[in-house]
Amino acid sequence: MSNGVAEKTQKTIGGIRRKFAPWNDPQAVPLIRYQNVTKRFGEFTAVDNLSLDIYEREFFALLGPSGCGKTTLMRMLAGFEEPTEGMITLAGQNLVGTPPYKRQTNMMFQSYALFPHMSVWDNIAFGLKQDRMEKGAIAARVEEMLKLVKLEKFAKRKPHQLSGGQRQRVALARSLAKRPKVLLLDEPLGALDKKLREETQFELMDIQMELGMTFLIVTHDQEEAMTVADRIAVMNHGKLVQVDQPAVIYEQPNSRYVADFVGDVNILDAKVEALAPGAVTLRAEAAPDMPIRVAQECPAKVGDSVALALRPEKLRVELDPPADPSVNTLTGTIWDIGYLGDLSIYHVELPNGVRVKAAKPNLTRMVERPITWDDKVYVSFTPDAGVVLTS
Repeated sequence: MSNGVAEKTQKTIGGIRRKFAPWNDPQAVPLIRYQNVTKRFGEFTAVDNLSLDIYEREFFALLGPSGCGKTTLMRMLAGFEEPTEGMITLAGQNLVGTPPYKRQTNMMFQSYALFPHMSVWDNIAFGLKQDRMEKGAIAARVEEMLKLVKLEKFAKRKPHQLSGGQRQRVALARSLAKRPKVLLLDEPLGALDKKLREETQFELMDIQMELGMTFLIVTHDQEEAMTVADRIAVMNHGKLVQVDQPAVIYEQPNSRYVADFVGDVNILDAKVEALAPGAVTLRAEAAPDMPIRVAQECPAKVGDSVALALRPEKLRVELDPPADPSVNTLTGTIWDIGYLGDLSIYHVELPNGVRVKAAKPNLTRMVERPITWDDKVYVSFTPDAGVVLTS
């Protein structure tokens, strides 16, 4: 692909991505609907009275810790589990009681589950042969899939002759070959190393956009969900905690649980000292002598206990006090330092012993006044940097 074509495609995808938000359209009809779905295994409730809508062409992520119910939710859509209560529909069809092979879904497993004795070509063709597709159509479809995942030169190889990333692509091609309405991805990149996993995330996004297909991914990797998904459902104990776009989940978490689970965060316990339109003043336990101003509407009342969530990258750590008097400023001592190349992570101990974490980009190779252990520092942040959490 030439640079001109690549640039044109990139702009087109960007335009689609920016405008794509069917969940905000009251006239849009969901492709997938979970309606009051509960799944019990004996006395254990894996999914608890959950309702969720997923739209056509959406890349949707189910995110949460092990045991939160995300995989069970996916398996019920695939037909490997049946809900104890409630209804699941796909394109308006009630799926309850429909066997997996009659559903317009396909699943790509974490283990890839490739047939070791078959070539790449035959692995991709397997499902099409099971459906008794005409031979010429099978050949054309397999070639199309090989081209899509850039494995044309590896068609005759067996899985053991491929790298982990190449096996992952074969599994993806096989899952896509039957052209399901929904592709289900169960921790699909967990076996790949970090660099390859990051590259593959973007490839998945491009393939999903090119095919115009709906993808549903289950993952416990927050960065993966944030990278690939149009929307994320954060789950805990079989319930949905927050469903929204990645930027909203990260920047405006609706609870302490979401703020703590998605990304790195400092959470300071505080009390509401004053309220004003679009602003709240807090008195944090970690800095009782310093009022903290937050630019946010707050449903709490004066005197209520709340939490202030501050992402490390929102905090500035300096050896000198900030010149801007409008910023919130705490004082402390450098307790520990982590050098990550692009970032330095500073653990700052505040006077009462509470430690906060701040991330500072390493913008230059040379630092005239490096911040080091035991330095007295000023930790500052703007009023719009933090989020007040009432739950």
